[in-house]
Formats: sequence, structure tokens, C-alpha cells
Amino acid sequence: MPATHFGVKYAVHIITSHFGNLVAKVCESLLKRGPLTLKILIGFTELTPQQVKNSLLILIQHNSVQPFSVDQAEGPKFTQYVALFDNILHRGRFSKFMTVVSQEFDKECELVIKDLLENGRLTLKQITEGEYAVKDAVEKSFLKLVDARFVECCPAPEVVLEEASKDAPKKRGPKFSKIVEVPETIEQRVVAAAAPSGAMRFSILTDSETDAHGGSMSTGDKVGRKHDALELDEEFANNEMVLWRVNFEEFIRCLRHKVCVENVRARLDDGAALVLRAMLKSTRTAEKKVKTENSVPVSFSTIYEEVINSEAGRNLTCDRVKASLSLLCDERDVDEDELYSVDLKKILELARNDEVESIVLKRFGRDAYKIFRLLSTSSRAIETDKISDMTLVEKKETPTILYKLWKDEYLLMERLAVTGARQAQFLVWKVNKPIVWKHVLDEMFHAALNLTLRLAYEDEQIKEVQLLPAHKRTGPLGKQWQRFRNVVYVMHATLLKIDDAIMLFHDF
Repeated sequence: MPATHFGVKYAVHIITSHFGNLVAKVCESLLKRGPLTLKILIGFTELTPQQVKNSLLILIQHNSVQPFSVDQAEGPKFTQYVALFDNILHRGRFSKFMTVVSQEFDKECELVIKDLLENGRLTLKQITEGEYAVKDAVEKSFLKLVDARFVECCPAPEVVLEEASKDAPKKRGPKFSKIVEVPETIEQRVVAAAAPSGAMRFSILTDSETDAHGGSMSTGDKVGRKHDALELDEEFANNEMVLWRVNFEEFIRCLRHKVCVENVRARLDDGAALVLRAMLKSTRTAEKKVKTENSVPVSFSTIYEEVINSEAGRNLTCDRVKASLSLLCDERDVDEDELYSVDLKKILELARNDEVESIVLKRFGRDAYKIFRLLSTSSRAIETDKISDMTLVEKKETPTILYKLWKDEYLLMERLAVTGARQAQFLVWKVNKPIVWKHVLDEMFHAALNLTLRLAYEDEQIKEVQLLPAHKRTGPLGKQWQRFRNVVYVMHATLLKIDDAIMLFHDF
């Protein structure tokens, strides 16, 4: 889903709080105006060339901007810069990423990820020479993270895109197909073109290994090594030239899987959640993209083997696992080889529906909730009186409720005229989910922005008290300090929940 109005404002605020106003001004121009050359960017921002260059270098270092050029048939090629909206949002999720690492790896791995998150891009030499005691231990931790795909080789410094042809032949789908493929944005095209090849993205040679021309290879063989990638060895042996960064995609995939599992737990039971978690865990590295609609097909034996690896899963028999699979998978999700796949898109769609319905319930009341739920599950528009009859809402109240929902962009309204002996006009109502979801997402960005601004305000108000030693925070100052801590705790918890909802509608 593209960046919304308040989404851009929220992203600019994140950059402002992390890097200051100058860098934020450059980032804001790119987010609002799209890809720009250095010369045009200087004109829009009204900053000096050196200020713009330094700001771009900071944004590139922290994976928030990607340079590219277009391969034009005529005329010179100019380097352009595109802001990576998703990567900017991820800067507010570092605590969630650290939690994922802490649950799967040891303390040394946490320190490596923390170093990369704080610095954006580092060479292996910079990582191993950081604030660590043992170089070999850091290398092993780094290799674990690369092997698990939480760390990746940085994309190309500048990529060249092919010029988009207006006369390019359109792909024809199957007959009577109604599926319309959404065209890629320039940001998506640049990110895809800049991504390293599979042989390079998760490949590495450490100082403890020999080069490609002699000796045996130990750890390097295990970490993304391709059989015919010998030409990469010399490049990767020079660790001072290769930059590494956190692989945001893998962290978002883990968080997406967690949401799917918890949603299944709430709708079905713990057994089904355990089975789904086992399916997703055993096939995580086989997923080709984050927003995959269906899980990778997997056999029953692989599922059961993964289930019993957990303490809770050892209580499940084969029959219990098969019963859970029957709840998770429709017949069309099981192929002739008895490979099981789960419709993740459907699980997440139900979660989005629940989120929107809860917002309608809290904001407009139970009658509005019943009306919205009816229209969201209906495949056609419904007339006002029929809505009242089907939801048992008072006929006098129904038009008022429908108008409120329509005014706040939760419903679409159409006027239909009936011609004949007596001309009549009546209103029909419906829910367009993509439009509603985009509107709800923008409201969530707005709420997140307001919360972060309030946090900054509270922090500014308490600065003098913060600077005092702990033993001097007594009496009224002590009460003021305790109030600040309570307010900040609640606000941070609320911001995390809002960001969970943002990810549900934007990243998953």
C-alpha cells in the first residue's frame, strides 16, 4: 500500500528525531515529490549543495534512500534519489527486531544486530572491531545471523533501471480473469534492481577461511554458498570492501508469521496455532517474498517433526495434528502429494476486518458496528430500509448512523433513481475494503504521529528534572518525575500497539 498523507508526515518526524531538521528536509522533499536529481533537490530544499550531499549520505548509510539512474535511449543519464518509505518506518521498530533476535539467538548476536541497527551499514572488520571482547565469537555470531538471513549484503551503490516503455506488451491472463495486477512503483523497481543476487546476498568468507584458490572451506560453505560462485570468493575475502546491513524483510516475515499464529490461536485453538507455527518455521527460508498469499507446501512428516520440537507440541498426537490441519487447510490447499498449505492472505484479511470493526464499535457504537459488519460481508450495495430490517436498528436512527459512517469515509453511498409511472430516488450503501483500509491506515499514521509529538513535548517539559540526581527528586519534583514515567510508559505501550496495527495494514 502506497504512502498516505499522514504516513509521509510520520516518516519525516522519524527522520527528524533521529537525524535532525536538515536531513529531514531532504527526506521530506523525496517523499512528497518522488525521485529527484541532486540539482533539483537543492532547488526544492533551498539548502547548500554540501548540506544536501551530506544529508543524502546519511540517509543512504542508514538505508533510507537509494540512488539510481534510468537507461535512456537518448540523452545523458542523471543520478536520481528515491526515499525508501518502508525502511524509514522500520526505524521505529528496532525494539521489536531486537526482541525477535533475543528469542532466537544469544547475547552476542543481539550486540551484532544492535550495532548494525545503530550504524546502518558496516563491514565485517568494523563489526568485529567494535565493543566486543573476542573477535572469533563475534564472527560466529555474525555467521549465525547471515545463515538465518537476518543480516544481508548491502544493495548496489547505484542501479540502472531500464526505461519504462509505454508500448510494452501487456501480459494476458486466463480467459474471464478479473484479477488486475497492480503496477510496481518506482521505489519497488529500484529496490528489486538494487538487491544483490542470491549468491552474493548471504555469502561470506571470514579470515579463518582460506581463499578460493586453495585449502578447505568451513563456515563459508554453510552460509549461502553457491556451488559455482567461486568468482565471488575473491571479492568477499576482502571484508573491508563488502558492507552489511540488517535484513528488514526477514524481521517483517517473522512478525507476520507471529501475527498469523496468534490470530489462529484466537479463532481456533492452541493446537492449530502450534501446527501453523511449525509449518511456517519449517518453510521460512523457502518463502520468496514477505507478502506471500499461501504458505509454502510442506509434508505431514515435516510438520509433525517440527511440532514435537517444541515442549508444548510434544503433547500432540498425529491425530490431533491432522485434525488441526483439517481446520487450517481447505481441500484445495492439499495437493495430490499430500503437501499442506495455509491461506495466509485470508487469515490476515480476517484480522484486518476485526481491527476495523473494533474501531467502528468504539467510535460509533454497537448499532453502527452491526451495520458496518453487514455491509462489509455483503457482496452488493444495500438500500437504507433493508439495512434497518436486517440489523434490527430503528428506522429513524439508521440514516443518521449511515451518514456518520459515510462522512468519516467508512462507507460508500450511491443514489439510484427509479423511472416509471412514479419516479423515486433512494440511497444504497456499501463497503469498499481497500478504500476503507487505506483510510484506516492513514488514521493510524496520524495517531502514531500525535503520540510521538506528545512524547517529545512531555520529554521537553521534564528536562530540568531529568538532569537532577536521583536523590534530589523528592517532594513535588518526585511526584512530577513519577507522573512523567507513568505517562511515557503508557504512551510507549500504546505506540507499539498502533505500530502493530500499521504493520497489519501496510507491511503484511
